[in-house]
Amino acid sequence: MTARAETFDPGAAAARATEAILHDTLHGSHRGVVVDSPPGAGKSTLVVRAAQVLAGAGRPLMVVAQTNAQVDDLVLRLAEKDPELPVGRLHSSDPDPYDKALDGLANVRKSAKAGDLTGLDVVVSTAAKWAHVKNVEPWQHAIVDEAYQMRSDALLAVAGLFERALFVGDPGQLDPFSVVGTEQWAGLSYDPSASAVTTLLAHNPELPQHRLPVSWRLPASAAPLVSDAFYPYTPFRSGTGHGDRRLSFGVPSDGSAHDRVLDEAAESGWGLLELPARHTPRTDPEAVRVTALVVRRLLDRGGAATSERAQDPVPLTAERIAVGTAHRDQAAAVRAALAELGVSGVAVDTANRLQGREFDVTVVLHPLSGRPDATAFHLETGRLCVLASRHRHACIVVCRAGVAELLDEHPSTEPVQLGVTVKFPDGWDAMMTTWDHLSDHRVPWRP
Repeated sequence: MTARAETFDPGAAAARATEAILHDTLHGSHRGVVVDSPPGAGKSTLVVRAAQVLAGAGRPLMVVAQTNAQVDDLVLRLAEKDPELPVGRLHSSDPDPYDKALDGLANVRKSAKAGDLTGLDVVVSTAAKWAHVKNVEPWQHAIVDEAYQMRSDALLAVAGLFERALFVGDPGQLDPFSVVGTEQWAGLSYDPSASAVTTLLAHNPELPQHRLPVSWRLPASAAPLVSDAFYPYTPFRSGTGHGDRRLSFGVPSDGSAHDRVLDEAAESGWGLLELPARHTPRTDPEAVRVTALVVRRLLDRGGAATSERAQDPVPLTAERIAVGTAHRDQAAAVRAALAELGVSGVAVDTANRLQGREFDVTVVLHPLSGRPDATAFHLETGRLCVLASRHRHACIVVCRAGVAELLDEHPSTEPVQLGVTVKFPDGWDAMMTTWDHLSDHRVPWRP
């Protein structure tokens, strides 16, 4: 007689993780706590919750985000959760420096000077703005949001402003961006281009490390692949089960390749629309046109999404669809193709710009489609992770055949840097893992 398998309760698992994180943040003896959060695991919810708890405990708090949009979003979330909580929005002196929605919040004070916000429970700003704050009493606590997207030199610039910090971020996303070459620092413990968390843990390996174990965004069809391919050391599960979400169409398939790949994606959560093998320009006109056609058919067929959020099917509108690319010129070409088909309102952008966002359905132009080589840029693990993890229901990939062969022939020509921590998973491995999975959902394109 075998023991009965324990039923996984995603809500309870997430609650246990959150309580452990808050306990270490409030009562731990270390100066920092690190939290790894997979896509859609409730990172922003955790940041808001931690801010409320710290403020309630009488701990003055500064919050560091990486962009103005992230700052404004956090302030709005804080105000929604606790309209009585005094919050400061520290902004730049530029024209139109913050979301005007903040003007309607009575509990939010806005200023370009940190001194004007002294005494407030929570003050939120970007890392770039915090770096210019001088001659103030240090805050007892800081929360660093999107900590894996923060460069270590940016952390060094603000480290003197707080005594203890909670670092929250997604280790599978794109690395911090730098506009200069970073080879001269490779392998050094003070590499300014490394992420804040990487450098922090290299110097402080004893810091408590936690992870959020559940993705509330990715469906049961996607979480296992994304977890295995991009988070092998910090695995997670979907907060929903098979059958909890459903994508359906009011208009039946016309038998075309783009309709068949939509049906495959609706059934399995994944679809690969494979064009004939060919080396092409980066803005491959045929692949761009096919990508736009898939989006057009998504709308024409009257897609509807059923999920745990609503009992009745919700229409799949343009605002709930995204197209992801590796390059900006590819995104521009897709926008033009969609405009020719009369489609507007769909988010079309690079992985960098789609990072952190969520949609019902995503259509991805594969980074290796039509390429004669596999460069480090195109094999960047974070880029593929972002593209494969924005959806709640289905992800459709458009690509030319030949990716498996390209990966098999890919030579390892990158220089080996001594002292550099090997990033795992390797981009080649992640690309092959995802391609093997997508190949099971392949629909050949026939012009």
